[in-house]
Amino acid sequence: MGTYEFLLEAQLARTSKGALFMFCPFCNKKDSRVLESRLTGENSVRRRRECEVCGKRFTTYERVEVMQMLIVKRSGSREPYTREKLEAGVRRACAKTMVTAEQIDDLVDSVENELASAGKKEVPSTLLGELALKRLRSLDEVAYVRFASVYRQFRSIEDFVSELNTLKDTHALLSGRDTVSSITQDD
Repeated sequence: MGTYEFLLEAQLARTSKGALFMFCPFCNKKDSRVLESRLTGENSVRRRRECEVCGKRFTTYERVEVMQMLIVKRSGSREPYTREKLEAGVRRACAKTMVTAEQIDDLVDSVENELASAGKKEVPSTLLGELALKRLRSLDEVAYVRFASVYRQFRSIEDFVSELNTLKDTHALLSGRDTVSSITQDD
């Protein structure tokens, strides 16, 4: 028996009632049964199938179709959103910090989920950057400043000092709130 792997979307069709079925890549018949299903690390499902007509086995991968977004750059140009580009920027910012690969994946997932829930087909790069910054701020302050320096295009030491002071002031405010709330709870 032969083995054949391909992406699901290339071989899917719908019945008149809207149900999905799979074409066999060998005999092009739609009668196949699933032998095994597994979740993969790429948010997809891997399925081993066997054609009930020719008996050959093949593998399919089912992935959630993500709405294709366009990122509107500062220059006004547009480019397709790519998870890898955002993830690479966050990874560079998190280099040599205590942030794990899983936390980076969760951060990027969170940004993508927020963008998807907005339902817009075009998203300004500034919004994408701010969403990532917001999450980095609570994850790791060093990674936050690194990402901010590239995203906000720091040009001088004053830009860094200003961002660090803002971060310090926010941190002090949050610490003060915790102190005030603990005092009022003790009363």
